[in-house]
Amino acid sequence: MAEENDTSHCKNGNENGKSNNGNEVEDNESEITNIDQESELEGENTYSSVEMKRKKKKALLEFRCRVENAILGNYLLGKPPKNLSPFKIKRAREQLRDITLWGVPLLPSKGHEGTDIVLLKFLKAKDFKVHEAFGMLWKTLKWRREYKTEGILDEKLDSDLENLVCLISRDKEGHPLCFLNYGPFKDKEFYKKVFGSEEKCDKFLRWKVQNMEKVIRKLRFKNGGVDSIVQIIDLKNSPGPAMKELHSVSKKFMLLLQNYYPELIHKIIVINVPLWYYASHVLLLGVINLRTKRKFVFARPSKATKILLKIIAPENLLVEYGGLKRENDDDFTSADNASEHTIRANSAAHIEFPVTEAGVTMVWDLTVVGWDVSYKEEFIPDDEGSYKILLQNQKIMGECVRNSFYISEPGRIVLTIDNGTLKKKRVLYRSKAKPTVPMYIFLK
Repeated sequence: MAEENDTSHCKNGNENGKSNNGNEVEDNESEITNIDQESELEGENTYSSVEMKRKKKKALLEFRCRVENAILGNYLLGKPPKNLSPFKIKRAREQLRDITLWGVPLLPSKGHEGTDIVLLKFLKAKDFKVHEAFGMLWKTLKWRREYKTEGILDEKLDSDLENLVCLISRDKEGHPLCFLNYGPFKDKEFYKKVFGSEEKCDKFLRWKVQNMEKVIRKLRFKNGGVDSIVQIIDLKNSPGPAMKELHSVSKKFMLLLQNYYPELIHKIIVINVPLWYYASHVLLLGVINLRTKRKFVFARPSKATKILLKIIAPENLLVEYGGLKRENDDDFTSADNASEHTIRANSAAHIEFPVTEAGVTMVWDLTVVGWDVSYKEEFIPDDEGSYKILLQNQKIMGECVRNSFYISEPGRIVLTIDNGTLKKKRVLYRSKAKPTVPMYIFLK
């Protein structure tokens, strides 16, 4: 890695705070505002808050200067060959000024609001040690060029793998969610098709990198924007310790995340964790650093929904994980917020949806965290002379309920949940009235 002529004072055509293109380099500490939003790192409690912020601002200022010098000096990607013609050197220098990472310009003097945010990720990954952060940035750019990540989104790697990943939701803080389901690998033929050779394993690793690049497109590198991802790995029905190739690829991918995607992962939540997985995870802990280890959260099958609902709103959590979200849903959107009700042990609760007008269809969703309750639906008209209509008799709930009923007269939908267990239950539900034209009118 070439670092010739590198200084911490933004020289090389960048004196007095100006770059060769005449744009000012923002080297005033008061203009570096992103630092104030960063939480203190582990082990920094020996410093006062003010001193720590000053140290971080100084590190960011120095890092910006080093990156500026490396770009303007044409050595950010390594020292150019000596046999290049002056024309090619000039062209390479101009191209380097436009270099970006994750869609964000790296040249600080361009004044892009995302530049500091990206640089801060490298500083945080290296505990604000500027020299190490610069080396990490250089290695990241070198790897991306060699791995050809810029065109990876246009590649069609394997359509059979599309069912393993889901990228359609966000958590309560706005982090994009990446669900990975390893259950299909229980099929031995499918597993062999994906991991049957070293070449196929490399292809699967590239597919995982491709999905990472897809999720990065959903990030917002700006002040107040969400700039990290939550990854959720579902091990339900996964084949077990025998899937050595999958473990090997997962370890390689984790190292890629650690080395070339610093601070882009907010959390890694592993759900439906079988006992055998903890032994294999111990091997992974030997190759990742402490900062990456702290991002992991594990949930056994009985706790998976509870853990996920702590960070994901029920309307954004897929029904297969205990939420209310369905793909290609024509009835509800993520903007239709769910209500919540707690049922005490050995008691019943009634949830009502009043309907004051006829000619609409009531649609409702309902899920119970932990299930193990009985459930009944009925329509009760306001007119005492009309009959109650039993929509669904009592049954033991084991999945999210979605139902609808056309309202021909004012009344109310009543949902009865009977909790016969010794634990309280959390009920999540929502409803919507949709104007409806009866079918017999269409037939006329």
